Amino acid sequence: MAEQPKFDLSGRVALVTGASSGLGAGFAKVLAAAGAKVVLAARRADKLAEQVAAIEAAGGQAAAVTMNVTDEASTIAAYDAAEAAFGTVDTIIANAGVATEKMAMQLDIDEVDALLAANLRGVFLTAREGAKRLDKAGSREKGHGRIILIGSITAEKIYPASSMYGATKAAVRHLGRSLAREWARRGINVNIIQPGYFESEMTGDMLASDVGKALVASFPRQRTRPATDLHAPLLFLASDASIGVTGSVITVDDGQCL
Repeated sequence: MAEQPKFDLSGRVALVTGASSGLGAGFAKVLAAAGAKVVLAARRADKLAEQVAAIEAAGGQAAAVTMNVTDEASTIAAYDAAEAAFGTVDTIIANAGVATEKMAMQLDIDEVDALLAANLRGVFLTAREGAKRLDKAGSREKGHGRIILIGSITAEKIYPASSMYGATKAAVRHLGRSLAREWARRGINVNIIQPGYFESEMTGDMLASDVGKALVASFPRQRTRPATDLHAPLLFLASDASIGVTGSVITVDDGQCL
């Protein structure tokens, strides 16, 4: 009987962007609980310190680095700091992003640029810098490089007031699959998780509004689920159990985009 896969991340070093709150903070905690040394990256240093303290209080190992994912120099400096703390980052969660709930005619160009910068440029810079360092550290031989991009179901289905947001997430989906192909022989797996609508700092106000309530009522199951639904797929893709999985898109939305 074959040995059952385990999601033990002992010995791993993970970096999570957008880790000061919301989904990213949850990702950091579950990775640390699975044994990884976790580097939490975001712009809000005070919020990062709170998350690191919570992980350490639970017995995990964590460090905080300030990082603006839209800026290449900041991204490089964040990886330098991560390596100084724990060594080469082998598990990268590109989670940072922004959202805007506006109809296309109401979007100004600065908002468009902000969406493109955070949701596409930032994901690319995070993944590329991590891959460069993995390659240099011998990922081709070790085969344990893991890059997970956080997309959205708006890449799959048209939702109101999400034209540019959805376009950036569709680009993330394509980018992830392209990078998986490009880095396939470098021991680096690249996969995409596409969350549905979960309650978070980013979506809380919208879901509580009349528009949000109508949106939830339109879902096949007419409900939202806790963001912890994302944790099992995340651990699988981060672990050795996913060695044969790259270029995959995992949608976790309780059927919302059906």
